[in-house]
Amino acid sequence: MDYYELLGVRRDASQDDLKRAYRQRARELHPDTNPDDPEAETKFKEITRAYETLSDPERRRRYDMFGEQGAAAGAGTDPFGGGFGNIGDIFDAFFGGAGGGNPFGGGRTGPPRGQDLEVVVDVDFELAVFGGEQSVNVRTAVACETCQATGAAPGTSPQTCAQCGGTGQVRRVRQSILGQMVTAGACNECGGMGQVIERPCSDCRGDGRTIVDKTYTVDVPAGVDTGSTLRLSGRGAAGLRGGGYGDLYVHVRVGSHPRFWRSDDDLVHELHIPITQAALGVQIAFETLDGTEDLVLPRGTQTGRVFRLKGRGVPHVNARGRGDLLVQVIVDTPHDLSREEEELLRQLAEVRGEDVAPADSGFFSRIRSAFK
Repeated sequence: MDYYELLGVRRDASQDDLKRAYRQRARELHPDTNPDDPEAETKFKEITRAYETLSDPERRRRYDMFGEQGAAAGAGTDPFGGGFGNIGDIFDAFFGGAGGGNPFGGGRTGPPRGQDLEVVVDVDFELAVFGGEQSVNVRTAVACETCQATGAAPGTSPQTCAQCGGTGQVRRVRQSILGQMVTAGACNECGGMGQVIERPCSDCRGDGRTIVDKTYTVDVPAGVDTGSTLRLSGRGAAGLRGGGYGDLYVHVRVGSHPRFWRSDDDLVHELHIPITQAALGVQIAFETLDGTEDLVLPRGTQTGRVFRLKGRGVPHVNARGRGDLLVQVIVDTPHDLSREEEELLRQLAEVRGEDVAPADSGFFSRIRSAFK
């Protein structure tokens, strides 16, 4: 099954789009509202599982890359044991609470958590192999220092909302086909914050946060590759009026290297050698990322032969050890020979009994003319 199709959203749907779609589908498919449909409970569990996966940025990334099995890897278990996902979202879906209000009390009130942020960082090839620190620049929201994130002008403070009594929610009783139901919605007076500000801070205009450019230092683990995502907890945007910080997701993009490229956790290098070294053998001082090592090429080495240097590749991110360094030999055929070099090669061909083109420079021209 496709989780996006189950919820009826596009693959680039935002978190708000996902939440709205889930609320609508949950109301439609809940077993209590479909007593005559024996499959209602199964359908309800399916859309809940889809929402649980797609509402979590990391699980959604794994789902987009690897499908349902990939998203399930490393996923947490349901603390309520019922397989119905986050209990706050279930109440949110059926009682209309903005921000996850629970009609029975204990719902989330007060300033909301800030947004998660994403940034792409370019990492040097060797830093990605060995790990290290990388600076990341991001434009984000931080707590306003003037008002200490309250949103109120210095010398004043937010006041408890008289309409909702500070809960941020207004509950209403209505009649439905199921009988009397309680709905909870955000308070119009305070916007669900539970507080009102009579004199907003002039610097943040009552938001309790300001927009700045920040630089963070990221610990890049050894072995990361392009497409890896690092999570910096609490380094996202600040929430309104003292709300908690979101997280920062750093997407890694690894630069190229002039001599090596990656094949999973192995490094690959094409080593060009002359025909003399290939035929007679040679010991080469080969420069790896770890330093210089002796590489012995035996007599008669052919183009395409691969020599493996164990443990000189990329560290395994989630395990011990490293990949290998694969050196693939390319034997270069000489060209633009001097007269002396050509004569020596002709003597070699004669000794080996091998036919070669005659020394007459017009030989190949005559052959080409014959085929015209």
